[in-house]
Amino acid sequence: MREGSLEAPTRHRIAWEDPDFTDREKAQAEMRRIFDICHTCRRCFNLCDTFPRLFDLIDNSESGELDTVEPADYQKVADACTLCDMCFMTKCPYVPPHEFNVDFPHVMLRYRVVERREGRIPLQQRELVKTDRNGRLASLVAPLANWAADRKNTLTRPLLEVTAGVDRNATLPKYHGPTFVMRSKRAIPPVDRTAPGHGRKAVLYSTCFVHYNNPSIGEATRAVLARNGVETEVVYPRCCGMPQLEQGDLAAVAASADRVAASLEPWIEKGYDIIALIPSCSLMLKFEWPLIVPENAAIEKLSKATFDISEYIVDIARKEGLAPGLSPLDGGVTVQIACHARAQNMGQKAAEMLRLLPQADVAVIERCSGHGGSWGVLKGNFETALKVGRPVARQSLKNARPFVASECPLAGMHIVQEMEMLADGEVVPPRSLHPIELVARAYSIPGAWSDPEART
Repeated sequence: MREGSLEAPTRHRIAWEDPDFTDREKAQAEMRRIFDICHTCRRCFNLCDTFPRLFDLIDNSESGELDTVEPADYQKVADACTLCDMCFMTKCPYVPPHEFNVDFPHVMLRYRVVERREGRIPLQQRELVKTDRNGRLASLVAPLANWAADRKNTLTRPLLEVTAGVDRNATLPKYHGPTFVMRSKRAIPPVDRTAPGHGRKAVLYSTCFVHYNNPSIGEATRAVLARNGVETEVVYPRCCGMPQLEQGDLAAVAASADRVAASLEPWIEKGYDIIALIPSCSLMLKFEWPLIVPENAAIEKLSKATFDISEYIVDIARKEGLAPGLSPLDGGVTVQIACHARAQNMGQKAAEMLRLLPQADVAVIERCSGHGGSWGVLKGNFETALKVGRPVARQSLKNARPFVASECPLAGMHIVQEMEMLADGEVVPPRSLHPIELVARAYSIPGAWSDPEART
């Protein structure tokens, strides 16, 4: 038997339609098997709150071993997992193809599928992750929605905490009336046909967050690509389903995968690359969807054609070279490498992209922000999210760069909020930016990213 594995990690298909997959006793048996391996290893003790919860349950049990931990207490462990995949990708020596076959995030996912099947996911949480419905409604009354969601609003945030389970102290993303798709139809940046990258064609999969909450990321992406000679189209059939994945609703994820893949397949056949603007979404398109809907040819084709935006800019730089016109930023950047960017196993593409800027001063933090998508804003989770993300905020304050960036806008927002909470005289940037917005800024392209004082 091998102590660890030096082979590249692999993942098995998720057999969510098999009746055994949602059998509670069989799911708990698999959790018990994996928990026992984790207990004897403990290499992941400092990754997040999940493993300390597991090890505390074991250490405080009657025997000090897993055999006297009640299966009902497994939920405490599962509830702390944000499905960031960092244990699988960066720590565990026993992931497949090792014979121990440890895939901790996917056994947590399986438990949530069981919980959902048994009706144990609270209604508040199920409604919170309906991003398309919520986004459509909030965008219609964006100023009102943003007023109500402002954490300084002592009238509405306590009500939101009671009705939606969202912690009153958690910063929430804003909504925009004109969505990214609407804006993309109004203003199409001219493509520079003299740029080295001319000839490339790409479809921007808007993602629900860029579409409803931060169209600036999409506008910056499109402008930078146009400057580099890339013809672009903007498509948004629906959300990728990551929020539903977090709650174990794999039927909804499969439906999203089928619809989005069918919408993007004709573009792939025309020779277009697919660019996802948020790492969680590119992770879904590249890796999670093929495991959930393994027999779908369109999904398999899409997984091979998909790029993360930072990955795509670096690819242009390596193969054709970037268009001229980049200027130094007015100060350095602290960039947090998002967990779901790391989970794509493509390297620190955000940092690589930012280092292409003249006189680049880039400080990298490769650690979890603690946010975890919708998980981190929930009452009962927000304080844990702050605890997990505190080292990132502290390091960002210590770096003292005028810009803070993350490919995950929710992570960046969370980091800046915690920097504000921890600051003792240090200057805190008013907001975080997506790295592609900083590239647009370096090209002197006007946009929301041009004003560092603006809060989005």
